[in-house]
Amino acid sequence: MTAQPTPDPRGAVETVFRIESPRIVAAVARIVRDVGLAEELAQDALVAALEQWPRDGVPDNPGAWLMTTARHRAVDLIRRRENYARKLAELGRDLSEAVPPEEPSGPGDIDDDLLRLVFTACHPVLSTEARTALTLRLLGGLTTTEIARAFLVPEPTVAQRIVRAKRTLARRNVAFEVPYGPDREARLGSVLDVIYLIFNEGYAATAGDDWLRPSLCEDALRLARVLSALMPKEPEVHGLTSLLEFQASRAAARTGPDGEPVLLKDQDRRRWNRMLIARGIKALSRAEATTAGAPPGRYTLQAAIAACHAHAYRYEETDWQSIATLYALLAARAPSPVVELNRAVAVSMTEGPVPALAMVDALGDDPALRDYHLLPSVRADLLRRLGRTEEARSELVRAAALTRNAREREMLLRRARET
Repeated sequence: MTAQPTPDPRGAVETVFRIESPRIVAAVARIVRDVGLAEELAQDALVAALEQWPRDGVPDNPGAWLMTTARHRAVDLIRRRENYARKLAELGRDLSEAVPPEEPSGPGDIDDDLLRLVFTACHPVLSTEARTALTLRLLGGLTTTEIARAFLVPEPTVAQRIVRAKRTLARRNVAFEVPYGPDREARLGSVLDVIYLIFNEGYAATAGDDWLRPSLCEDALRLARVLSALMPKEPEVHGLTSLLEFQASRAAARTGPDGEPVLLKDQDRRRWNRMLIARGIKALSRAEATTAGAPPGRYTLQAAIAACHAHAYRYEETDWQSIATLYALLAARAPSPVVELNRAVAVSMTEGPVPALAMVDALGDDPALRDYHLLPSVRADLLRRLGRTEEARSELVRAAALTRNAREREMLLRRARET
C-alpha cells in the first residue's frame, strides 16, 4: 500500500536514502560482488524514487522500497550480461528472487552484509586512508565533505581516494567476503578505525542541521558488538566496543529540548544510560583481561578515559588526574594533535589553564588543526578562565566560523554572546 503524496517527497527520499544507503549498497554488493557497481545501483534506486515518490506518494516502508528496487536492478544487470550463466553458478542461488536467501555460514563466518562490506573495503590492496574513506562513504553513507572533515584533509583528496579505491577493488577482483585467519587479523586495525569514525560522525555530526545522527552510532555499536563476539581474544575489539558503549550511554543527555548541543559539564547525568555504562565496564574488563601483559591499545585507553567520566555521578567528581595520566599514555601510544588537544583539557583541570594554554598554543601551527573548530573552542575556554574575555569571545566566533554543523555553530555563537 502506498501513502498519499506528502508535501515534501523529495526531502523524504533524501532522508530515507541517507539512512538506508549503507544497507542497500551492502546487500547489492552481495549480489554483484562489486562495491563500486553496488553504489551505482543504489543511486539508480534513488533516482527512481525521486521520479516516482513525488507522483505516487511515499511508500509505507520506503527503506524496503529502495532495497527491493536496487536488488531488482542488480538482478536485471546480471541477466543482461553475456556471462549470466557463469555468474548464476558462481553465486549459487536463484537470482530471480528479490531477496537472496541466506548463504551458509562456516566456522567463524560473519553472516552480515555490512560487515562483509567493511572487510572488503579494508582490503590490503588499498592504502589505510583509502580503506577508511571508502568504507565511510559506503557503510556510513557520508558525503566526501563529511569524510574530509573527519580526516582533516582537503575534500578533493578524499574524492580521489574513493574513486581510486573502487577502481582498485574492481581491477583486483577483490571478493566480497569476511576473510579468515591471518588475513582477518591483518585487516582488523582498519576495520576498527572505520567503525570508530562512523560512530564519531553519528555522535557529533560534522555538517548539517542535526548534531546527532543516531543511526550511525547504532550501526557502529552493533558492528563493534558483533566483532567482540567473533574475536573474544582481541583486546582492542573489546576496547573499541567499551568506548562506544560509554559514549552511546550519554546520547540522551547530549542535546536539549530543541536539539541544541549540551556540553559534558552541563549534562543531566541522570539521563545517562546505566545499562550501556554497565556494558562498557564489562567490555573494558574483557579488554584488560585479554592484553596478556602487553601495553593497552589506543581504544582500550580511550575506553578507560570514558570510564572515568562514567563513574562520576557529578561533573565535579570527575577524576581528572587519572584522565590526564591516561591521555599521556595515549599520546605516547598513538600520538596525534587531537589527542594532545584533549590532554590539554585534562591538564587544565589538574594544573590550571596556564600550562594548558601553552600546550594549546603549541598546536596552533599544526596543519591538521588549522581548520579544526575545537582548537579555538578549547582555547576560548582557557582564555575565559584566565579573565581574557575579549580574546575568548573572538576565539568562539572563529570556532563558529570553522564548524559546518548548524547546531554547533549556534551553540558557539551563543557562548560568545554570553562571554
